[in-house]
Amino acid sequence: MRLETLFPFQLREAIEKRWPLVIPAGTIEYHGEHLGFGTDTLVVTRILELLEKEKDMILAPPIYYGPSSYAVAGPEQGTIHVDVDNFEHYVRDVLWGMLLTGFRNIYVVIHHQYENGIELPEALCFIKSARQLIFRFLEEKHGRGWWGRPENARFYETLDKADNPWNWIKVIPLMAPEVQQATGYDHAGQYETSLMIATCPEGAAMNQLKEGQPWFVQMARHASQELGQRMVQLILDQLRKVIV
Repeated sequence: MRLETLFPFQLREAIEKRWPLVIPAGTIEYHGEHLGFGTDTLVVTRILELLEKEKDMILAPPIYYGPSSYAVAGPEQGTIHVDVDNFEHYVRDVLWGMLLTGFRNIYVVIHHQYENGIELPEALCFIKSARQLIFRFLEEKHGRGWWGRPENARFYETLDKADNPWNWIKVIPLMAPEVQQATGYDHAGQYETSLMIATCPEGAAMNQLKEGQPWFVQMARHASQELGQRMVQLILDQLRKVIV
């Protein structure tokens, strides 16, 4: 189900049954002349749409504008970079609203700058916000000094058996390190272009691949639907295990 078209009775059911609430997050960034600016967000959204068809989950609207950085290209080439501190404040408000609504099984899925599981600015904004919000929520619910009270003496010993608040919000890569190693990972090259061909063909224009373009797109000429579909299946297999 989609969060934006959810009805109150469906919301109550989703919270009661602890369905995953999944947020695609990405950027608007230059990906060569042959891929759309929303590539990082589109591949996440399209794959999660496939997952949403086969399991009980709530798919939230994607967050397109994030801290892309100008590492690849500047604004004159279409990249829109959102300041890290401003972005963190924004996503903190979004996640806080979701916690107050009652969601306790939230996943943020990111493709942008998530090589080999290394958490760079966008992922870190979500992770930092999530950790801060859990402390804020527990303090507001139980009061200051809640952890130091006698009834919480075994708090950490029972986390695996109880409702672990540190698992209420998880930030995960679209492509886990083992998936990246099994297929390959790049920016607008063979692998990301294959993903776009397989998930969002209208966002890939292979006729725009020409000589003299940036080095990172040169291998895109080897992209294929077959490779993209293999990557999609490996990603889905991993997400089925993680988003539960």
